Amino acid sequence: MAPKTLRGTVRALIAPALALAATVGPASAPAHAAVWNSCDQWGNTTLDGYILYNNIWGSGAGSQCVWANSGTNWGVWADHPNTGGIKSYPNSKKVINKPISSLSSLASTYRVTVPSAGAYNTSYDIWDTDHDYEIMLWVNHHGAVGPLGTAQGTVSLGGHTWNVYKGSNGANEVFSFLRTSDSTSGTVNILPVLKWIKDTKGWMGDETIGDVQFGYEITSSAGGLDFRTDSLTVSGG
Repeated sequence: MAPKTLRGTVRALIAPALALAATVGPASAPAHAAVWNSCDQWGNTTLDGYILYNNIWGSGAGSQCVWANSGTNWGVWADHPNTGGIKSYPNSKKVINKPISSLSSLASTYRVTVPSAGAYNTSYDIWDTDHDYEIMLWVNHHGAVGPLGTAQGTVSLGGHTWNVYKGSNGANEVFSFLRTSDSTSGTVNILPVLKWIKDTKGWMGDETIGDVQFGYEITSSAGGLDFRTDSLTVSGG
């Protein structure tokens, strides 16, 4: 997996001078009667309390457009070449800004439609406010993709069973939880995962969770593939 940091400003510092055409013509965008769409590299908007972000950040990326009917019903059309390295992480983000010890609950439901081709993962990406720690929860993946770090065993948390990996990209610690079987819908109780990292493993302290992102980490999607978030909720506090 390519090094990963905060999507956007920090990411741009790690992978500067991206050689891509950030804006594509209307013919490349999917035909959705959306309330918002963007083919811009860093295109973003706020809908219904969620921040949507096109987020084309990796080198060698192709074209990508995001559309949204709401903050919780949105999708992406992406045409990235069949080369290695993550090209983008289009996502919808909910801001939390609470220490783990102050959270009484934190959970999410998801329902997605993903392609049977390409290389990608569908994942939650959870950050602390200092961006020292990144917690990824992969609910499905396809093709030649894999987590950063070394295997730490298997654990059942938050309603799912995960293979756990721990590593660093040089800028922050990364804890990756890969569901042992792919899923396109379900509910994840996120708070027990955070408490397990903090209390059971002692891998981090009482960090303030800045935001919960949900989206698609796309490595390749040659010819143009559709990724659709049919529904999403992130709740708690």
